[in-house]
Amino acid sequence: MNQLSFNIVNPQAAGIDVGSRTHLVAIDQNKDNVREFGVYTKDHQQMIDHLHQHGVTTIAMESTGSYWQTLFNALQQAGFDVLLVGGNQTKNVKGRKTDVIDCIWIQKLHSLGLLSGSLLLSDTFQQLRTYYYHHLHLVEQSARYSNKMQKALRLMNIRLDVVLNDITGQSGMAVIEAILAGQREPDHLVSLVSFRVKKSRQEIIDALQGWWREELLFELQASLDFYRLYERKIKECDQVIETFLVKYAPAIEVSMEEKQQLKTNRKRAGKHAPGFNLSHLAYQYFHTDLFAISGISHNAVLCLLTSLGHDIHKFPTAKSFACWLGLVPNNKISGGKVISNRTPSGKNYIAKALRHAANSVGNQKDHELTPFFKRIAFKKGRLAAIIATARKLAVIIWHMIVKAEPYHKQRVEINDQKQKAMKLRHLDKKLQALQLTKEELEKLFLKHSFSVT
Repeated sequence: MNQLSFNIVNPQAAGIDVGSRTHLVAIDQNKDNVREFGVYTKDHQQMIDHLHQHGVTTIAMESTGSYWQTLFNALQQAGFDVLLVGGNQTKNVKGRKTDVIDCIWIQKLHSLGLLSGSLLLSDTFQQLRTYYYHHLHLVEQSARYSNKMQKALRLMNIRLDVVLNDITGQSGMAVIEAILAGQREPDHLVSLVSFRVKKSRQEIIDALQGWWREELLFELQASLDFYRLYERKIKECDQVIETFLVKYAPAIEVSMEEKQQLKTNRKRAGKHAPGFNLSHLAYQYFHTDLFAISGISHNAVLCLLTSLGHDIHKFPTAKSFACWLGLVPNNKISGGKVISNRTPSGKNYIAKALRHAANSVGNQKDHELTPFFKRIAFKKGRLAAIIATARKLAVIIWHMIVKAEPYHKQRVEINDQKQKAMKLRHLDKKLQALQLTKEELEKLFLKHSFSVT
């Protein structure tokens, strides 16, 4: 039986298995030629010299986590063509699994041209993404200490969380500061609450009567200090992101009509929304107003701008963009049957932001995508509807940025009307197939008319 043979595509190829403590390098299929290097800068230089000595021009490296980044940058600066490969492309190695076998297998696959590199951002957006990830971390920590303050108050039966929507708002912070300053009288504390609070004065007084415990007051003070610290760092991070965006923003002229349209589509900013004019900056980068899409929040636009930016043009189609986000089914077909169609697992911040936007679409009544969301939710459940709507949002965003197609709410509504017309034709065919009499049809319509009213 003849064995299947492949042609060598990359003769000067090397394979690197990146680890947390050491890196293994294979320049051919001989185990004796596998070298082990450390993770320090001098070890990187030794690896580069070793690769140059053996005439290597292209390298494939497989890694998880963030251990690959410094080595990847060093190899690129040394002039090598470097591919970062996901573990799903290299995991089918036969026999025992060792680090030496892994790097030899990577070298073999790369020399045969069977590996494809992962999408990597340009240096500018890699820096911007780092700032954004740090911003997310600060927001998470701020929310964590806000919850700790709420818990400490609740354990003292001070139920600010019942009478106020947000205990870290103006009224809530005034009451907490007064409590930590030694105030205990509900009549004085209630005077610090804004008149705009919907709860009655008496109910607020009832909520401010509890048991003052020294250990919980200490925890409340510490949590408040940490909360203020993180809120201050969030503002500093916002300023850095704004400076970076302004520095690299394309110089384009925005007409008065476009500025007016940007103001019209401006969304209400949330608590941790950027303090700068995000809609204007996003328009400079994308040449389109993403806020024209109902349900798209400041966080979703900021995530897309900082985590991908101009690199969205690297995706040739909207389908490839949605696939990269992990919002399409990972169909596995064997024998002509679909054995699995789950969406692939992964941590993509843009996909997460779009899923949040899709979930808000499902909670709205007058959104143009709500009929689509409800139709999918009725068939497959709410989780599937969130993923499907997030994919639709991703396709819309790709067309707006790459194809310069403006967003038309009417077009989405027209598609919904087409769906309704198709369902009516389907129901008409079913009624004709049942061959109901005139009296039966009248009873049927009369019954449903009463149920509707």
